[in-house]
Amino acid sequence: MCDPKTMRMEAEKRSLDRTDQEMNLVTIQDGIETAWDRLSSQQPQCGFGQLGVCCNNCAMGPCRIDPFGEKAKRGVCGADVDTIVARNLLDDLCVGASAHSDHGREVVEVMRETARGQAEGYRITDGKKLQRLAAEYGIPVSGRSNEAIAEDLANGMLEEYGCIKNHLQLSDRAPEPTRAIWEKTGIVPRGIDREIVEAMHRIHMGVDADYVNILLHAMRTALGDGWGGSMIATECSDILFGTPKPLSSEVNLGTLSTDKVNVVLHGHNPLLSEMIVAAAEDPGMKQYAEKKGAKGINLVGMCCTGNELLMRSGVPIAGNVLDQELAIATGAVEAMIVDYQCIYPSIPATAACYHTRVITTSRKAKIPGAEYMEFHPKTALATAKEIIKRAIDAYPDRDPNRVRIPGKPMKLMAGFSEEAICSALGGTYKPLIDAIVAGSIRGAVGVVGCNNPKIRHDYGHVTLAQELIKRNILVVETGCAAIACGKAGLLLPEAADQAGEGLKGVCNLLGIPPVLHMGSCVDNSRILVMAAKIANELGVGIGDLPIGGAAPEWYSQKAISIGTYFVASGVYTVLGIPPKIFGSQNVLTLLADGVKGITNSSFAVEPDPVKAADLLEAEIERKRTALKI
Repeated sequence: MCDPKTMRMEAEKRSLDRTDQEMNLVTIQDGIETAWDRLSSQQPQCGFGQLGVCCNNCAMGPCRIDPFGEKAKRGVCGADVDTIVARNLLDDLCVGASAHSDHGREVVEVMRETARGQAEGYRITDGKKLQRLAAEYGIPVSGRSNEAIAEDLANGMLEEYGCIKNHLQLSDRAPEPTRAIWEKTGIVPRGIDREIVEAMHRIHMGVDADYVNILLHAMRTALGDGWGGSMIATECSDILFGTPKPLSSEVNLGTLSTDKVNVVLHGHNPLLSEMIVAAAEDPGMKQYAEKKGAKGINLVGMCCTGNELLMRSGVPIAGNVLDQELAIATGAVEAMIVDYQCIYPSIPATAACYHTRVITTSRKAKIPGAEYMEFHPKTALATAKEIIKRAIDAYPDRDPNRVRIPGKPMKLMAGFSEEAICSALGGTYKPLIDAIVAGSIRGAVGVVGCNNPKIRHDYGHVTLAQELIKRNILVVETGCAAIACGKAGLLLPEAADQAGEGLKGVCNLLGIPPVLHMGSCVDNSRILVMAAKIANELGVGIGDLPIGGAAPEWYSQKAISIGTYFVASGVYTVLGIPPKIFGSQNVLTLLADGVKGITNSSFAVEPDPVKAADLLEAEIERKRTALKI
């Protein structure tokens, strides 16, 4: 691919954002391998795997079922295609639920250590939220210190992981009609780890072979994530670091600096990144950077760690998951500091082409070729300072001739926690409900999820959001989807000019964008809480509301859990990438149609974001008609 025009066309085909296109062109010209190259080298991908009809659950396999021919209708153990596809889906979902819920556990543990005075640099920032949560758990607050309350709350939350009481406290936030559906169907989550462990037991050969039974437990497991582990992660992060409020910042690869030490914070857990921010603000660190020839320290986020920092501190965000290699390829990154989740094992190889240091910090996520500095709450700030020092030490090794920062950053507005949205509406959701009833806003859609090189980078997220707001549908976003729309300028109040007249008027009145950035991927729990509060005000279930969900570019097992707890809670959800279930017509029919009779919602698959908007609009209008509005 040596022709300049061909290389340019390939770069534009890979990404929607201009700064990403420029860096894709650089990697193509320089022969730097990225996710797009590795996807190309995998073609054609295994058709059996894409259909979900291969099984490696025991040593009698691997088995693969032919869903279209006459050969191999069952695995060696006798499992048929429905059992194999359902088990594989539950297996993937468990991984996703575990990732979010284990993240939540770490945050709760640090909150407990903070309460005990055993965590360096951490403190209780949002005492009001702490007291509200304590009240939900029945913990006394009167006359007690925040630290005493926080320790009791942390213990109560940690108990819910192994849970012998068979009840998750935060699931009581769901409206009664929604909880009644869970009770009737037998999918009330009993504990966070409890459901995951039982799921793994069911997957073992010779246990659950009924695809309906397997998928119902998948819903229960996902609900334990959405209304348990993920919600706990969000709430405790707010208590420790502050509940986000609207603020302005910048996004895209142009946030990198030509004359400062660039530190990229990548991953998902705010425990590390918040300490890095504190360390970078230390006067001694700034002086050390200047001594090495830099004009300061420039922190930028990547992926959901970036979203956490953006929402609370306004730290600029360089990009989403497919930007991690492109950021290094600018030649301007001194260090990429990672915790866990969505981190490509390839980044040390990419960094080896430059002066960039990759520093891993979690014993759960070591990467060959990276430096390892284990992070502990008891020594958090000291470790963060040492990490920043290592980044500064790399600055003199930067080659100015290889620095290629593509263009200027895009401005954005973020920080729309559920509390911030409610506050902007005057402390009640009635104005939003009134706007929906009047038809100025037809409904709302949560657009969430990752990037996938199978879809043009950011195209699915941005196009779907643009289509929805044109139709007067409010969009709320988290994760990589929110970053994509930030790069496209949709997270600015001025973007209301692209919305329909009704939504535009509401946005202009409140001074908000038509697409609201609600946080990282665990913060999909904020969307659940907002939907629950609106449903409670109306006296209906979440499944009765004119809302929807979408994951146009998903790739991660976490997205399977998210989509499932959306559907199990009553939110119709459209996926842009087909899940690995198309080998079983029964599983496909249950998830795309049969579950409607249970939760009044279902899954759909539509790769074309314009057609996906059609599906979501039709669902919203169906719900409006049922509500007689």
